[in-house]
Amino acid sequence: VQLQASGGGLVQAGGSLRLSCAASGRTFSPYAMAWFRQAPGKEREFVAAINWNGGTTYYADSVKGRFTISRENAKNTVYLQMNSLKPEDTALYYCAADPVVAGLAPVHWGSWGQGTLVTVSS
Repeated sequence: VQLQASGGGLVQAGGSLRLSCAASGRTFSPYAMAWFRQAPGKEREFVAAINWNGGTTYYADSVKGRFTISRENAKNTVYLQMNSLKPEDTALYYCAADPVVAGLAPVHWGSWGQGTLVTVSS
């Protein structure tokens, strides 16, 4: 499956952004989807994941209560709604896909899109 992330930008602290990840190629709906991020000089870290039908979601503690992951299988798209953004949320955000949520570390995700940059100013 090929993934295309979009929606990044510059926002002030406390603001909101919605990222989108459009999938193409193989059938989207059986795939679990996730968002990761990587800040300069840091390792890629898990942000959120969602199972194939949206019934189960997972969040990193650092974003719980502020970010919401969702999906529209009819549109082959997964979203990340980010509210109450903080400067420490600044990073390149990547979407990823895999048949199941086998784990939350990057190594468990087989397909990756290019990143979309989110910059939060203080």
